[in-house]
Amino acid sequence: MDNVRRYRALASLCRQQVAYRPLQSWELLGQAEHFEHLAEVELKAHFDACNAQQDEDGVEATAWERPAAA
Repeated sequence: MDNVRRYRALASLCRQQVAYRPLQSWELLGQAEHFEHLAEVELKAHFDACNAQQDEDGVEATAWERPAAA
């Protein structure tokens, strides 16, 4: 999940730089889109791994389906 934060921070920095470097705006926006894509890939991999682990453990109920602790 740290990589997701890093990629999103880099994408944000690229978008901020557009204000200061308008001649390179298309390149910077393309880089921002690339970093957002990498963040999505990381998130998908993370949740796929979590779901695979749940399937192996035989866990059926998700966190919001479990009864609340008394």
